[in-house]
Amino acid sequence: MISPGIGCVYCSTSGRARRGRCIVKKVKLTRSSGDVFRDLGFSPDEAGHLKVRSDLMLNLQKAITARGLKQGEAAELLGVTQPRVSDLMRGRIDLFSIDTLIDMLAKLGIRARVVLQPSRRRAGVA
Repeated sequence: MISPGIGCVYCSTSGRARRGRCIVKKVKLTRSSGDVFRDLGFSPDEAGHLKVRSDLMLNLQKAITARGLKQGEAAELLGVTQPRVSDLMRGRIDLFSIDTLIDMLAKLGIRARVVLQPSRRRAGVA
């Protein structure tokens, strides 16, 4: 077995080499901040927007899946095209605004609620 932080090029991280060969490569691990979007380099403001959109999108995906809707059926209920539902189900977050996602949830009978919390970082006083 290979230690955490070290990976084999041939056998992923399982430690079982193919044909008796194993090329080991050190991998630098970085502890997560708890916010995937910040970890990916987005600004705090953009990370916040992406978090809201991703939460709405996940709820919409779950609602469609839980109802057993096919993409065409979901498209009809949501008033969009099937390719648009496909984009939604594939997580194409860049193609959907917060307003659009809230409207889609409403068409499925799901009400969105906004909960405001103070930011961890202090806002500058003008």
